[in-house]
Amino acid sequence: MSEGKSHLRKFQKELNAGIVALVLLATLAQAREPQYGYQIAKHLEKNDEENSIMKQGTLYPVLRSLSAAGLLNSYVEPSVSGPPRRYYTITDAGRTVLDQWQDAWVTTRNFVDTMMKDSRHD
Repeated sequence: MSEGKSHLRKFQKELNAGIVALVLLATLAQAREPQYGYQIAKHLEKNDEENSIMKQGTLYPVLRSLSAAGLLNSYVEPSVSGPPRRYYTITDAGRTVLDQWQDAWVTTRNFVDTMMKDSRHD
């Protein structure tokens, strides 16, 4: 792997770490009913044309972490077509945190956009 690709992969991994949690909370806040992991992953894939940002394998640890932090509720239900499914819903605390994270995201995005303006070397 070239050095440039190695740097890009590392940067993308670090950048995605917090974004995945933010996107999962936002997705569950918009959901009209409880969602299970694979269902969430398919929804995200549909909205990620390059299918590079939200890797399915990274979602499950983040879902568990958000649940352990009290930001999501979860329960397990048997499935007629396979193993039991764990369903997730956002909690009131999760909605509060989502609002805070969205504000932080907008502030951060605006700062980065400002700093990167005119820095492209195309």
